[in-house]
Amino acid sequence: MTNIIPPKLKNLWDEWNLRSSILFSLFLQILLISFAPSRKRRGTTFITLVIWSSYLLADWVAAFAVGLISNSLSNKTNKCETPVQTEGLLAFWAPFLLLHLGGPDAITAFSLEDNELWIRHLFSLLIQLVAVGYVIIQSLPSDLWIPTTLMLLVGTIKYAERTRALYLGCLGNFKANMLPAADAGPNYAQLMEENSSKKIAHVPAEIKIEKEIGRGDAADYDVRVERISELDAVAGGFRHFNIFKGLIVDLMFTFNERKESRKYFFARTTEDAFKVLEVELNFMYDALYTKMVVVNGKIGYILRFVCSVCLVAALERFAAHHKHTNGGDHRPDRLKMHVFDVYVTYALLIGAIGLDSIAIIKLIFSDWTIVRLKYPIAKKLIFETRKKLTFWRIGRWSKAFGRRWSNKMSQHSLVRFCLKERFKWINVVADWFGLLDILDEIQYKRSRDVRDDMKIFIFELLKEKARKAEDSKTAREICAARGDWVLLQSACHSLTEFVDVEFDESLLLWHIATDLCFFEMDDKDQDPEVGSQPTSDQIKAEINRNRLFSKYLSDYMLYLLVMRPTMMSAVAGIGQIRFRDTCEEAKKFFRRKDIIAGGRFKENSLLSWFKKFFISSRGRSEWNCSMAWPHKFSYETRKISEMKKIEEACAELLLIETVVKPVEVKGDRSKSVLFDACILAKKLKEMNERKRWKVMSEVWVELLSYAATHCRANTHAQQFSKGGELVSFVWLLMTQLGLGDQFRVEAGHARAKLLVQK
Repeated sequence: MTNIIPPKLKNLWDEWNLRSSILFSLFLQILLISFAPSRKRRGTTFITLVIWSSYLLADWVAAFAVGLISNSLSNKTNKCETPVQTEGLLAFWAPFLLLHLGGPDAITAFSLEDNELWIRHLFSLLIQLVAVGYVIIQSLPSDLWIPTTLMLLVGTIKYAERTRALYLGCLGNFKANMLPAADAGPNYAQLMEENSSKKIAHVPAEIKIEKEIGRGDAADYDVRVERISELDAVAGGFRHFNIFKGLIVDLMFTFNERKESRKYFFARTTEDAFKVLEVELNFMYDALYTKMVVVNGKIGYILRFVCSVCLVAALERFAAHHKHTNGGDHRPDRLKMHVFDVYVTYALLIGAIGLDSIAIIKLIFSDWTIVRLKYPIAKKLIFETRKKLTFWRIGRWSKAFGRRWSNKMSQHSLVRFCLKERFKWINVVADWFGLLDILDEIQYKRSRDVRDDMKIFIFELLKEKARKAEDSKTAREICAARGDWVLLQSACHSLTEFVDVEFDESLLLWHIATDLCFFEMDDKDQDPEVGSQPTSDQIKAEINRNRLFSKYLSDYMLYLLVMRPTMMSAVAGIGQIRFRDTCEEAKKFFRRKDIIAGGRFKENSLLSWFKKFFISSRGRSEWNCSMAWPHKFSYETRKISEMKKIEEACAELLLIETVVKPVEVKGDRSKSVLFDACILAKKLKEMNERKRWKVMSEVWVELLSYAATHCRANTHAQQFSKGGELVSFVWLLMTQLGLGDQFRVEAGHARAKLLVQK
């Protein structure tokens, strides 16, 4: 049989496959410990791709290398021309691969689903231990048995830590560890029996009911707002994490917890409140995706100390063996082992010690260590030292390293999506490979920073609603509002029909209407107060602020509906179908108006592109044409052109007479809401500008709040590892303010007494 692989290539692979696999495994560990912590604050596609590929390859490469070592020891015939590894050295390498399978502290699970596979990892731990043990037994007797044993102990501890972290991060186990003891309540049967016996004996008695001590409906928001330090924010975040981490698994909370949380957050500024929320969500991320829960504790500290001592001892023992076998001569040409193998071994040892040192430093200066310290001086010392050690916080990277989440909100616009069509063959190819959604995100998704004034706006609106939520029943009613509460408060009764529909339909209606109002700026539609009052500049600033808030939140909510459907699955309904039908009707309308290609002249996209960039330069000199092309492709030019096209499209939509409702003309087969949104936009434009944007911005906060409280808890947890989402912050903030249906223990235990009357 003819061998397709050339002999030289086969010999090269046989000689270097093990060495390259081991070094590649070490390289993957370096990548993981370097990039894994950044995914909670920078959810970019590149970072996610690097971490995902490294995470998957790390386990496969390490297991593959263990198999190569076992195969090398079993194969007594050496076909390589160069010296090969000794049996003792091969056995010494095997525990390093067990160590790599344990992974760094910064990542144990790439996604929540990985935690559910903890049994598979436990089984893998046992299999790999057997494989490594088999390799070591094959090499005996060996001069390197002491460092090999030390590394085997380290590798076993690291892999066991990872398996334990996955077990604790599994949502079923996460919930089981927080369930309170079973509570049967006061003995009702005994009390009733005693009462019956008194009646039979004709002894006058009555049952007196006393409520649980601590129950009170007094206002808990009448507190003075005070600033707190960053250290206090870490402590506050950890305290609330221990109380509300059950949110992830839908546990319920008591009225006392609600009251304490409301009092704490009513006394915080917006900046401090979001710092506390960042810390709280960061602890949730660590509990689900890292080893921090496992390594923080007395046993964890002891095991970490044992691992560090064993690593250093293994390096010392190998160095002593290396020196002894050479008789004190360190020249590579006098080594009994292959010179490159010695370098690989030192790389593995130094790499392991280096990665362990980094893990220890991060552990010492982590939030977990700070909150566990008992002495305030020690806490402050570690916290201030951590701030000084981050000397790499320079330039544009300073904010990125100083925060615990991305502070970004993604944007997606329906009108912009319809106006930027791709070539059809690109969609066909991308859809065939299952990459259409990724391509859409790359082309249509935009990101912007969450502005501080927007955080203030959201926080103050939620606090205002929380003040009205004296009890959990009112809180649930407020959370059920999705625009109707704001419209009733603003006396906009004619607009309630646009929120009394399915959530996804309401979201699309208000999104399109927001774009139509945002891009259609008419000077005659200015607020009459503007320019006639001394505070006109303040009113203009307020209008512009609410206008931007409406646009940003509108595009963010559409992004969640279309590009994060799993997160909105509980409230999305037929959102995907409705979005596609609306886009198809919008494209059809824009083609008929010649706003995009394919109108009356039936131009295809390629011809339109050619005319745009070549025909428009006809009549110019060759030099001028060549100078014009870079200008056509510049970012500023493309952005201006895009804005003009969007404004033209919105103006054309508003020109359509909508005296009859679209459903009466078209029927209900198509779920498009394009021209229903035009009706809403025209009604909004009947208001003065100041009131219009105030109402719209508050409606969008209410829609955001509704989505936050109605998304499944585990979908919020999935976003912790992807840079975080604003909707998750709103979800947690609303819970801290007592808004939601998680507070189901309202009255507590009643204390009933049987009083005998004289």
